[in-house]
Amino acid sequence: MSTAQPATGRGGPGAAAGVRQRSLGLALVVIATAQLMVVLDATIVNVALPHIQHALGFSGSGLEWVVNAYALTFGGFLLLGGRMGDILGRRRVFIAGIILFSVASLLGGFATSQAWLLGARALQGVGGAIVAPAALSLVTTTFPEGPPRNRAFGVYAAMSIGGAAVGLLAGGLLTTYASWRWVLFVNVPIGIIVALLAPRALPSSKGNPGRFDLPGAITSSLGLAALVYGLSNAATSPNGVSHWGDTKVVVSLAAAVVLLVSFVFIESRSKHALMPLRIFRNRDRSAANLIMLCVGTAMFGMFFFLTLFVQTVWGTCRWSA
Repeated sequence: MSTAQPATGRGGPGAAAGVRQRSLGLALVVIATAQLMVVLDATIVNVALPHIQHALGFSGSGLEWVVNAYALTFGGFLLLGGRMGDILGRRRVFIAGIILFSVASLLGGFATSQAWLLGARALQGVGGAIVAPAALSLVTTTFPEGPPRNRAFGVYAAMSIGGAAVGLLAGGLLTTYASWRWVLFVNVPIGIIVALLAPRALPSSKGNPGRFDLPGAITSSLGLAALVYGLSNAATSPNGVSHWGDTKVVVSLAAAVVLLVSFVFIESRSKHALMPLRIFRNRDRSAANLIMLCVGTAMFGMFFFLTLFVQTVWGTCRWSA
């Protein structure tokens, strides 16, 4: 007579499947929350910008660097962050990125000077650049192929798309009912919870042998920073004076060209390129990337200027410390 337990009995396949399902659910919550934090911070400070300007004395052109410092370091180190996950192990890098992101948020919330805040925002961007690619790769390695992975990618995409809108709403609520500092502090408790749950929810992974393309990461990040700095300082001042001929603008734009050309040259010759140039041979992929660049530029530019317009021109801003 068979003594095998039924599938639904204790320790049977049914129980094991239930445990597996719960573990996958927890993993999805951890990954989705981390991705939401990263995307949300690209916009959560927008509504707080007039309050930050009032508290720390930013100029009109300097204020945009509260947003740019995060965006530039995030974009500049994103490829390097992905390589770190491949070489050092995805879960380990994911947790390290969450901790760095949370510490940077805490530091930014206590900022008492412009340089302090901008440094913290840049450090946040580095943390986000580590977390985002690790989170995406963890979806692939954690969830089995088929409906579970498809659902996980759907949730991941929803967090990526909705994070920008959530950031604007959350930034408005926190600034109105608490303080502009809470648009940064809010990441700390969330980050702590995610970092504590990650070892339990996510599978460990061993790194693969490889090398970091530091020259590529440095030239791309500095090149983009120089380009944005030059363009922002070239803007016409309120008195109608154009600054395209200013020395710092010319030097910044020239440095940007040199650095970005150097980046392309490095990537064309490196065996461990962060961005292999062969990926641009696919016209569909290149066109999709170009479209996303245009959409992102228009959308985040609108977020920046529209929030300032509504609060400063329409006069809906009430200062808070």
